[in-house]
Amino acid sequence: MSISNQHGERGNRTRARVAIWRKLGPALAVALLFAGMSGCTSESFQKGYILPNGALEQIPIGASQDQVLIVMGTPSTVATLSGEVFYYISQRAERPVAFMPQKVTDQRVIAIYFDQNRLVRRIANYGLQDGKIFDFISRTTPTSGQEMSYLTPLFKLLSFH
Repeated sequence: MSISNQHGERGNRTRARVAIWRKLGPALAVALLFAGMSGCTSESFQKGYILPNGALEQIPIGASQDQVLIVMGTPSTVATLSGEVFYYISQRAERPVAFMPQKVTDQRVIAIYFDQNRLVRRIANYGLQDGKIFDFISRTTPTSGQEMSYLTPLFKLLSFH
């Protein structure tokens, strides 16, 4: 093979590679861009108890403790001072970008109060509204007292700052 023929073949191969890169280059760049951006999407985190849809509606006042356990499952914690209370604790947080810290968007404590006969006396769905513990069922903010002393540490335990 002559030297000029070798240079001609090498030139043809080089031109073919350049043509391929011109066709695939933009597609490859777009693919790399989307791969890089996929790590930057927001994430949601659910910690603790996940309340099933319609669960609270299945527990009327006067329901038995066993019925509560069947519908709601095992509570996160139980208080036994001045009657028994089941607490179901949850927290929802989001992270707008993968490397950013999580921001708490919702915290809930569902409290189911029982009387001495182990029947439901009251149900409360506590959450954070404007930095205060708020009962979403009765739409009231509890006053200072024994109940608040139990709920405040639960919310502090859930908060990560």
